[in-house]
Amino acid sequence: MSEEARGRVRRRLAAILVVGLSRLFPGDEKDRFASLRAFLTDVIDPLILEYRGNIFKHTADLVLIEFDSVVEAARCAAALREAVTEHNQSLPNEQRLAMRIGINLGDVIAEGGDIFGDGVNIAARIQGPADPGGNIAFFGPSLITHAVQ
Repeated sequence: MSEEARGRVRRRLAAILVVGLSRLFPGDEKDRFASLRAFLTDVIDPLILEYRGNIFKHTADLVLIEFDSVVEAARCAAALREAVTEHNQSLPNEQRLAMRIGINLGDVIAEGGDIFGDGVNIAARIQGPADPGGNIAFFGPSLITHAVQ
């Protein structure tokens, strides 16, 4: 990469929160997609805005969010976990949602309205094995592994 290209790359410290959603039991794909999308739009998106997060990637079952503060990211994660618990209370087992959450505080690269780099990759990797509906997986310079109880 040329020095000129390196100069255009903008790096910054950010708290990255990755939320993965899935149904606890497989079912009709169309129904599953519709219910996940509705939950993302009706519940998750407003909570992210409330805690001053910035959604930079959104798929059918995954949301990647940037925060200026790791404290706000952790508070948002706890609120999201509570929202899923409340949502699931009124549903039969086959319609309940499982949420995995990972948070990483690290350096990211911002380019073209998107965010890349190890800060994002680590958050995504620790989200995968996190306990659905349980602890929130953290990783960062001063945190090897920590959980919000």
